[in-house]
Amino acid sequence: MKKKSLLIGVMTMLLGMLVLSGCGSDKSSGNGDKEYVIGVTQIVEHPSLDAAFEGFKKALADNGFKEGENVKFDVQIAQGDPTNSQTIAKNFVGDSVDLIFANSTPSAQHALNATKDIPIVFTSVTDPVGAELVKSFDEPGENITGTTDTHPEAISKTISFITDEMKAKTIGIIYNSGEQNAVVQAAEINKLAKEKGVKIVEVSVSTSADVKQAAESLTGRVDAIYIPKDNTVVSALESVIGVANEKDIPLFVGELDSLKKGAIAASGFSYEDLGYETGLMAVKILKGEKKPSELPVQAPQNFELMFNQAAAEEQGVEVQDSWSELGKFLEDK
Repeated sequence: MKKKSLLIGVMTMLLGMLVLSGCGSDKSSGNGDKEYVIGVTQIVEHPSLDAAFEGFKKALADNGFKEGENVKFDVQIAQGDPTNSQTIAKNFVGDSVDLIFANSTPSAQHALNATKDIPIVFTSVTDPVGAELVKSFDEPGENITGTTDTHPEAISKTISFITDEMKAKTIGIIYNSGEQNAVVQAAEINKLAKEKGVKIVEVSVSTSADVKQAAESLTGRVDAIYIPKDNTVVSALESVIGVANEKDIPLFVGELDSLKKGAIAASGFSYEDLGYETGLMAVKILKGEKKPSELPVQAPQNFELMFNQAAAEEQGVEVQDSWSELGKFLEDK
């Protein structure tokens, strides 16, 4: 009986050591056996937002949080509808997801309105302070932080190119006045235009279905069109490009993904890189190394002015050799 009890005791001890050893191995990776559920809320589908999400996923995978292994992404697209975006955020809270990745200003606003407990990391947000997502870049909220897609020189470089190099006297802009990020950019464009002594013609839209008519309304009224980082308009950018190509109106945009689709120039950066930076912030939160409140909001890196020669030729603009001193052409990137 004593031998039997001793054998059981030894076996129990060995089993315990194996369990502890296994746990130690899991913890060394920083992730354990837990499956993390990340709610992804995105206001619309368009190349920049999609690229940001790809960068976000890559950052997580590079740090041990791999989709299909220990991470599940619950991806929800609001199709440009604020009501849908609000519902998505509330559903994530009801499902008790581990973290919310909010990809756009309205997505982040609705997520923050829905929860003060679940960590939120945002990206593709133009003015996080003005959108009341954070108090300041250095003082984010208790459960929210992220990256902004605004570089302090982005709009000014593009407007300067349009006025100084293209000699435009009237610039048309199309934006959704219901998007706080777009309103902020429109105000900045008007301020810069006033300093340059040029006129801005504004056309506001509510849905992507309004974009083509808005672009057509600028025909004969402007020397160039500038599309800011506006989710509604960018999601229907092909219709603006079509009008610009048909009517030979030089088209300029606020980010590089739209530039590739058929605009002449943009001051920007890689949204995939921006998403990657956001993902690194999420990694620190998921690992318990940092709280959102301890991670300052970050601005984009590797900012530059880029040109699309094919688009310029399509819109009747002669490319100048001097442009290479101001920025890079897509084929040189």
